[in-house]
Amino acid sequence: MKIAIISDTHINKQIEGFKEMIEFHFLEFDMIIHAGDYHHEGALRLLQATGKFIGVWGNADSEEVKKKLNEKEIIEIADLRIGVFHGHGTKKTTIERAFDTFQEDTVDIIVFGHSHQPLVQTKKGVLMLNPGSFTNKRRERWFSYIVLEIKEGEVVVEMKFRH
Repeated sequence: MKIAIISDTHINKQIEGFKEMIEFHFLEFDMIIHAGDYHHEGALRLLQATGKFIGVWGNADSEEVKKKLNEKEIIEIADLRIGVFHGHGTKKTTIERAFDTFQEDTVDIIVFGHSHQPLVQTKKGVLMLNPGSFTNKRRERWFSYIVLEIKEGEVVVEMKFRH
């Protein structure tokens, strides 16, 4: 299984450009995970239209988006449990908030966003994945996303960067 992981797209008026990005970069994947902050409901609709989308809402999402998604998700793929949460909150760091959100759950991987800073690391045996932002890099030099491949008991994580 090949999964594209994105977050923090913050789409406002660039819906057509976002549609082209999805078609160019992500249609080859078996699944697209978005860790919140779509901003515009149209961005969510475009991802849902692919038929292979899992996502959660983020703190910058509209009420319309929040009504259609959960704040937290856990999905199972090939005996792995993947938690998805945006990472928003007020105390601790983003990675600590994401990790703490799943303390009562058994997860192997946590996907989160919010900081717009790409990250791949482990925390107490859990693989922590933050794809950064594919469309809104803020202070980062590059736009980014993650490719997660799960095959025959192997997990391969590749951070992708673009200008």
